[in-house]
Amino acid sequence: MADGPIGKLRDGDVVEVKIDTVNLEGRVNFLGTKDHPVSPEEGTRILRQRQQNNIKPADGLPDDTRLWAALQKVSGGTWRGSVYDVDRIIEVLEAGEKALGKSENEVEVL
Repeated sequence: MADGPIGKLRDGDVVEVKIDTVNLEGRVNFLGTKDHPVSPEEGTRILRQRQQNNIKPADGLPDDTRLWAALQKVSGGTWRGSVYDVDRIIEVLEAGEKALGKSENEVEVL
């Protein structure tokens, strides 16, 4: 979510959360601030112009949570349905190995 519109929100921003429990769909609308309310459409336009916040994982997260977050990010994240895109994950891992100069059959022993 850090790379999407939610990653552009600031302290004091007002948001509206709508959840359709029948169709399992949700929406988060930015509605401006308490002193300067805007329509959801205007809020979308404002967020498009904002820079992303510098969001990073909290210190001390468990390894399984950190791994889940990394896999989600590589797979397309929350905005692609929070599913694991295994082909994309493998593609990124192989590109990382190549960038680090590791061959397919090379195994590093610690």
